[in-house]
Amino acid sequence: MAGHEFFEPADRKRFVADPTAAEPLAAEESRSSCDPAFKHGVVVGFDGSTSSERALAYAIGMAHRSQSGLIIVHVANRLPTTVWAGCEPPVFVDVPDHRTEVLGLELACADYLAEVPWILVERGGDICHELEEVGREYEADAIVVGSTHGLVGRIFGSVAGRLAKRAQRPVVVIP
Repeated sequence: MAGHEFFEPADRKRFVADPTAAEPLAAEESRSSCDPAFKHGVVVGFDGSTSSERALAYAIGMAHRSQSGLIIVHVANRLPTTVWAGCEPPVFVDVPDHRTEVLGLELACADYLAEVPWILVERGGDICHELEEVGREYEADAIVVGSTHGLVGRIFGSVAGRLAKRAQRPVVVIP
């Protein structure tokens, strides 16, 4: 099977010892390094919606043509909870999102993904920020997303529009 799953919760931090530090136990926070086989791959945002399925289909073709890997990113839900006493800034609470596991199983059984090597990365937080962060980590050649339709996209702005404005790499928006 061509697929691989790589789950990385948004707030998981790994401590890595700094070999140049004076103390051998000194550590710094960093994200785990990405699989070098997927460097310069194609990042695609996927949540199982119709528009994200179209984006995935396009990204598969793009990765196949460029003979690169496909990094499928699912951004899990995070709910803001405010602490009313003391007027502290909002705190985000991770909500268990079993949708990533379901999506991973669906993708693992999909015949159309047999054409390219792929991984599934789970993140939590702002969709635009997380897609760009994964793109940076993997030095992606492009980020592919589906367009947002409906009232929510009009009110809050679409993910595709916000990502296209701030991304440091090409963004392909699939209608």
